[in-house]
Amino acid sequence: MIATRELAAELIRRPSITPDDAGCQQLLRERLEALGFACETLQFGAVTNLWAVAGTSGPLFAFAGHTDVVPPGPREQWLSDPFEPTLRDGRLYGRGAADMKGAVAAMIVAAEQFLAVHPPRYRLAFLITSDEEGEAVDGTAKVIEELERRGEKIDYCLVGEPSCAAELGDTVKIGRRGSINGLLRVKGRQGHVAYPEQSVNPIHEALPALQRLVAEPWDRGNSSFPPTRLQISNINAGTGADNVIPGTLEVQFNLRYSTELDSAQIRSRVAQLLAEAGFEHELRWRESGRPFLAKSTVFSGLLSDCIEQELGLRPELATTGGTSDGRFIAPTGAEVVEFGPCNESIHRVNENVGLAELDSLTRVYRLVLERFDRGRYTS
Repeated sequence: MIATRELAAELIRRPSITPDDAGCQQLLRERLEALGFACETLQFGAVTNLWAVAGTSGPLFAFAGHTDVVPPGPREQWLSDPFEPTLRDGRLYGRGAADMKGAVAAMIVAAEQFLAVHPPRYRLAFLITSDEEGEAVDGTAKVIEELERRGEKIDYCLVGEPSCAAELGDTVKIGRRGSINGLLRVKGRQGHVAYPEQSVNPIHEALPALQRLVAEPWDRGNSSFPPTRLQISNINAGTGADNVIPGTLEVQFNLRYSTELDSAQIRSRVAQLLAEAGFEHELRWRESGRPFLAKSTVFSGLLSDCIEQELGLRPELATTGGTSDGRFIAPTGAEVVEFGPCNESIHRVNENVGLAELDSLTRVYRLVLERFDRGRYTS
């Protein structure tokens, strides 16, 4: 659909690197206000958020997405300017094409097409943030806090994150794993490598414990989630000289965890393993999000039916991948599902999305709106 491609291109043209929205939401707001949406900008710190609602009664269905993008990386490796939308071989190239300006454009155009012929029998909303790719502190999380303060509650939410693997429609996310980050600082005693007896090498001290953390069987997962895993993401020590035993070692690690655990259990077990290792250390934690899972298959069933009707395949219902802003919406009791383009090129140089993919995504989103309007899934 030309309208979706054109809107996606206009969004890509705005260099909205987190948390700068770069005018994307103003463009969306103008389109939504023309449809009769009551729109408001919710500014928290440097983050711009858009909340738009149409309709006055019935369940609240919300599209959720983000306008911010990650930095483009080495520009010399791009075949075209990352912020100049470019068509090549049936694909739209540019930063944010797949994650997730293409899906945002498809949502808007689907709403335009639907509302042109169907005054909705429910409330339709858009929650758009410019802080999904960053700290995610002043974005969707703050909007949800504000909505709760007002007594407003989202009943059903479709997040347009790029969910698919090999082809559009092969995967719908019905939940996400939790994510918790640890920063471990191991204390040693700096000295000359020729006199190790006069020093304490924190690398040597920590290696057995790190191996134990990586090999630890945290849980077995369950029918909805894979087993919890710990991954070390960064190790830093030393002065750069090859004849100096470092005085400290810093290790960053992350656990993507299932609903079989909670963050308190993870912290406790890590603390126990490190205590048993016996070296002096400090440990700090930062939790990115708790695991969530759709409490029923009602809404995912609606979406799956629409995908099957439009694309001819039944999606896998999965919880894999990274975090998303669904982690802030699901705890309110909303039914949250995620469906968007293929994710093969996201965050990479030469990010792109297929034009046919955008067209099909728009049709699926519109079909969801139509099916929801019939009341089949709103009880």
